Amino acid sequence: MYALKAPSSHYRSGKGRMKDLHIDGIWTDAGTHSDVLNPATGEVVVTVAEAGKAEVDAAVRAARRAFDEGPWRRTTAGERAGLLRKTADLLVRDREELARTESLDTGKTLGEGRIDIDDVTNVFRYYADLADKDAGRLVDAGSATVVSRIVHEPVGVCALIAPWNYPLLQMSWKVAPALAAGNTVVLKPSEVTPLTTIKLVALLEEAGTPPGVVNLLLGDGRVGAAMVEHPAVDLVSFTGGYATGEKIMTAAAKGVRRVALELGGKNPNVVFDDAGYETALDYALMAAFVHSGQVCSAGARLIVQDGIHDRFVADLAARADRIRVGNGLDPETETGPLVSAQHRAKVEGYIESALEAGAKLEAGGKRPEGPEYESGFFLRPTVFSGCTRDMAIVREEVFGPVVTVERFTEEADAIALANDTEYGLAGAVWTSDASRAQRVAGALRHGTVWINDYHPYLPQAEWGGFGKSGIGRELGPSGLAEYQESKHIYQNIDPVPQHWFKG
Repeated sequence: MYALKAPSSHYRSGKGRMKDLHIDGIWTDAGTHSDVLNPATGEVVVTVAEAGKAEVDAAVRAARRAFDEGPWRRTTAGERAGLLRKTADLLVRDREELARTESLDTGKTLGEGRIDIDDVTNVFRYYADLADKDAGRLVDAGSATVVSRIVHEPVGVCALIAPWNYPLLQMSWKVAPALAAGNTVVLKPSEVTPLTTIKLVALLEEAGTPPGVVNLLLGDGRVGAAMVEHPAVDLVSFTGGYATGEKIMTAAAKGVRRVALELGGKNPNVVFDDAGYETALDYALMAAFVHSGQVCSAGARLIVQDGIHDRFVADLAARADRIRVGNGLDPETETGPLVSAQHRAKVEGYIESALEAGAKLEAGGKRPEGPEYESGFFLRPTVFSGCTRDMAIVREEVFGPVVTVERFTEEADAIALANDTEYGLAGAVWTSDASRAQRVAGALRHGTVWINDYHPYLPQAEWGGFGKSGIGRELGPSGLAEYQESKHIYQNIDPVPQHWFKG
């Protein structure tokens, strides 16, 4: 087993537990604790502290003081940019340790973990570059004696809640712009995968973040709910499930706090019969099965034109059966386990419902066999054909290594199928016809549309969805704007009496 290296600022208590909560610049323990499991083996990696209401209140109040009274509010954009750049340098320094920890925590392959850390580094560098270039704008007031300008100021205290599938990457999408804008933050990673967020907070501390600016809480949904409900929180950014997103919106309505929500997707991957066949097939596998399908933008709905449908399904199933499933730290592994036994059971429930609804199982649908799989939370890559829109497995986000295949004849049919979802996060179009590619991409009601590609994202390009995929945008200039308030400053530089009243 890979030995987790604790950040240098941590120390073990007498019972061998880390002091993992970070409140007002101090690493601290709590009254309750939970185990973090390796999903490839089911073994306990480490035991971590879990916050209660007292710790939530202390962390939010620390962030409030740091924002209202501390030196952070007086920092310049250039100083904040410098801190983000130093953090990026530290991420590069510790890349291998972070990648291995992310693999150990989530089950993803070590190669995927390295890509994640590189992406996190790029996000910090992007917002460092953006932070000190946001000078606002002048507004023409129509008078030579008036200077009118729009400036951007931080929102205040931000509660940032990240999911378990990309713990560090998704947290970086929140932390980097929030700090660049001058906010203070309280972070909560998923209780299932907290380890790299603990390390990130230690790196931010090492980079010179003042006490109270970055606070860390660990725990389950009860901790998140207490954060959202705290009256001193000004903004909540959450990535996760739709039902939780609804609850957050309801809670944030009290006090009219701002929210930014990314709530998943059910993403269409449309393949026309004139697409480059082998490339489309290869990317369809990657879109569906990278990180065992535990990706909000996974290409879980494959929509294939009649002319190649049968051949494509057969080849897809054959290739899926050859994917090497295993421990993410094994260099031979191509996709790892699911994150927990509970989550695997949920995915298996969808597989059972698809069979009952009449879908045809073409590949997978079961756990791999062998002693190396007995303790972990593994599931074979699964392909269903004969799928229709009335099936739960087609409508609902499964979040596992499962792809459903639907058939279409005409371009209009493909567009109708792709848009027939309550979600609208991402989708893809595969065709050699450039005009068709643009028509279909323009017609899809999804926040990101790839043409002849799948899954790439850019820190400088907005990410978010339509419909039940959430509200707001992460990344790009809009990702920074989520954490800013706009203020209009109107200055009359030559005021003279106007005699508004004659009295």
